[in-house]
Amino acid sequence: MNQDQIRNPNRIYPGNVIVLDRTQNPPQLSLISDTIKLSPQVRSSALSEAAIPAIRAKVIEPFLTQPLVIEAAGLDKAPRIVATQESRVHLGPGGLAYVSGISSGQGSIWQIYRPGKALVDPETKATLGYEAVFLGTGRVQRAGEPATMEIVSSRQEITSGDRLIAAAPPSLTQYIPHAPKVFIRGRVIGMYDGLATSESGRDSVVTINKGKRDGVEDGHVFAILRAGSTVADPDSSKSRDSAPTFRLPDERYGLLFVFRVFDAVSYALVMESTRPVAPSDIIQTP
Repeated sequence: MNQDQIRNPNRIYPGNVIVLDRTQNPPQLSLISDTIKLSPQVRSSALSEAAIPAIRAKVIEPFLTQPLVIEAAGLDKAPRIVATQESRVHLGPGGLAYVSGISSGQGSIWQIYRPGKALVDPETKATLGYEAVFLGTGRVQRAGEPATMEIVSSRQEITSGDRLIAAAPPSLTQYIPHAPKVFIRGRVIGMYDGLATSESGRDSVVTINKGKRDGVEDGHVFAILRAGSTVADPDSSKSRDSAPTFRLPDERYGLLFVFRVFDAVSYALVMESTRPVAPSDIIQTP
């Protein structure tokens, strides 16, 4: 229908401009002769924009190497700070500490810890380990006994008596979210570096009472449930203590994603939650 204006539609190329002229009756198409020649080219984009992470890296990154679960007295033989620069009570970035127990060849970057709370199983009441509280990092400036160390970073005040562990080399962990192949049921011990009565929500890190010995792996996904309470029958004529009771069902309200596993406990990220996560809440295979 437009042979006079566009003689060969097969020779319309990317970059051509086609005009629809509505002043004509019927409307007509016309091709502007100026042609823009496009050439093939490589288009690039950052890999970080292409991948969709299964777990928010910035939330868990500090927990991949820093928090530790240790046995009782597990830090007793670790190098320790014996004195501080000018006898300061607390040290921060840029301060100097004097450390006993660092031998040559152990590396220059160290992580600083302090013994923390006991991790008690809510079901058996057994102590599964102790949490070592991460305080900061230091760099050895001068070897010796004691060695001189500069504090590079700190999350809490660092002082005499704090213990050191050689920093592990950075590693890239790939997480593949999946449910355990077998049924696993456990409990939330508590929130990392929190009070026993504290609660947490989405993107919080919690400790659970299941680890490698129970078959837990990095990437395991668990459902979170709140245990159902026992209530007395409101229509019973008997006293409250002797009335028939009902055991309410456990209510599922969220999901956990395990990202670091120890022998008896694991760290997990709260991925979904419609209510606060509390110690002793149930976790189980979805």
